[in-house]
Amino acid sequence: MATPTLDPMNHVSMSSSSVPGQATDGASALRIALAGMAALAAAMGIGRFAFTPLLPMMLHDGVVDIATGSWLATANYAGYLAGALLYMALPWLSRRLGREPGNAALNATLVRGGLVATVLLTGLLALPWPASWPLLRLLAGVASALVFLGTANWCMGRLAHLGRPAWGGLIFCGPGLGIVITGLPTSAMVAAGWSAAAGWAAFSLLAAILCACAWTVFRGSEVPAAVAASGAAAAVPLMPAPRPVGERALLAAAYGLAGLGYIVTATFLPVIARAALAAGSVWPDLFWPIFGAGVALGALLSTRIAPTRDRRWLLAAAYLLQAVGVALGVLWPGPAGFALGSLLLGLPFTAITFFALQEARHQWPQAAAGFTGLLTALYGIGQIVGPPMAAALLARAGTRAQGFDWALGVAGSVLLLGAVLYAFMAWRWRSRIRA
Repeated sequence: MATPTLDPMNHVSMSSSSVPGQATDGASALRIALAGMAALAAAMGIGRFAFTPLLPMMLHDGVVDIATGSWLATANYAGYLAGALLYMALPWLSRRLGREPGNAALNATLVRGGLVATVLLTGLLALPWPASWPLLRLLAGVASALVFLGTANWCMGRLAHLGRPAWGGLIFCGPGLGIVITGLPTSAMVAAGWSAAAGWAAFSLLAAILCACAWTVFRGSEVPAAVAASGAAAAVPLMPAPRPVGERALLAAAYGLAGLGYIVTATFLPVIARAALAAGSVWPDLFWPIFGAGVALGALLSTRIAPTRDRRWLLAAAYLLQAVGVALGVLWPGPAGFALGSLLLGLPFTAITFFALQEARHQWPQAAAGFTGLLTALYGIGQIVGPPMAAALLARAGTRAQGFDWALGVAGSVLLLGAVLYAFMAWRWRSRIRA
């Protein structure tokens, strides 16, 4: 008889020899992972982060200044927070609609609706209606949060039931790939004399293509029928008791710090580089794609890490790596320093999310959707604080470069604090058995 095993996502799965059609399951898992990757590339890489490479073009066109750009970024992050809070309310809404909390069909609907909204909202930014831009960026943030959480929970749940939970790391390659495919063309757009409006229109078309690639996969039940039928008699889901409230609170707080820790660089990297490097340098347009490549590579590498490793130590190491990346922008403000710093900031970016969501589902499996929504909401609060903080420091500093140095110093310190919190968690609750 096959022995059921507890996977890292707190599901029981059958050993590979007990489930028929392993080749079919593998193909299904790959389709799910690639669809999740495409969805996050559109909603995160474009819906959220296309603003970063286009901000210098918007500044050049004279349609925004640094202060206005900061508030547009903040509007997007506020929308991300609102989307996360809305997702937290889904269990209650599901019960009111007569559905089970965390219903997979509802997640799939959120993903599809959010992708359509991303395409439309990105395209509308090409129109000369600056008064509408804050609202558009706010709604884009809501859409990106719903797509992110819906994709993560739907895909990771299905991959767990297919016996391939580690493939969830492939899903989180999506934001990095989206950053690369929006960041690289920006230099060509500038060289060709494109306006920022033309850039928004092009990225809306790109989001539509990615949306089409993911569309047909996000439907159906969370548990594939073949797996459910073969495993129902032999495997019974294990639902461990929630971990201590203190541990869950520290996990949520530490994850929220990551939002503030990366956001200054993620919002202003091309602008910071242009302020530090000689005029006419081609490097400032390359640092953002380097960051995106690091994001994708880090997510891919996260799939190679043994699922039995303590994710709290992995998160502490990831925060330290990002802190070094942030510090390099201050201590080594040249092409090599910015390039290495961008890579180090990107490598653990979505790996942090992957590990934190795994840990959240492990610590509180009965409330996975609500708890992951809470973590994402706190992350969103950190993001909201970052751009206005940078703008305030810029206003107080003698030079733009000094103001950015102060903002990056705060960001690096926050990441160090997050690493300390994870290390404390691993020490304080070190005796428990890891799943």
